[in-house]
Amino acid sequence: MKNPVSLLRLVSLAEGVSYVVLLGIAMPLKYGANMPGAVKIVGAIHGALFVVFCVALLRAMLGARWPISRAALVFLASLVPFAAFWMDRRIREWQSEFARSRE
Repeated sequence: MKNPVSLLRLVSLAEGVSYVVLLGIAMPLKYGANMPGAVKIVGAIHGALFVVFCVALLRAMLGARWPISRAALVFLASLVPFAAFWMDRRIREWQSEFARSRE
């Protein structure tokens, strides 16, 4: 993928989905149905995706020459449930902006 913002967008959405699944499905299963294995599995997947997200964010920040404030906004949004889906619109705009700058 030549556009680092495209990769960030893809990973951000996957990480956002895993976060919602962790909080909305796995945690209730752990505490409501006494199934701690759900959190172990989904938590591990989410943790791995979060690390990949951080690497993709750094790559986008450096490759697209983003200001630190933009990267900080994307990072902070990754910590809030459902914010990844809200940020997707902005990341899509930045993705197009980066692609236009390379033409």
